Amino acid sequence: METLIEQRKETRNSISWPVSVWMPEANRFFNGRSDNISKDGVFIRVPMTMPVRPGHVVEINFPRTAALAKEKGQFARIKNGKVVRVDRENILEDAQIGVAVAFESG
Repeated sequence: METLIEQRKETRNSISWPVSVWMPEANRFFNGRSDNISKDGVFIRVPMTMPVRPGHVVEINFPRTAALAKEKGQFARIKNGKVVRVDRENILEDAQIGVAVAFESG
């Protein structure tokens, strides 16, 4: 049995929001949902067919509602990050896997 050590520095907030993940290695987007998010990273659910592994750099697009897009001037909040964990052992509902992404600073 493997023991996971908590490495989070920021408080996570549970939020289920649609996301689109650009994966350069696959040259395509994968649709998923956020599970929880903090200032430093996000845990998302993506299709188990996404060929992702720790160390991959991905771009996560968080779409905005029309009202919020009008206010902010963009239709999505885009964050780049590095995959720090992929949970393929606990297949989630609808054949999804969990992916933890640490946002790039900047």
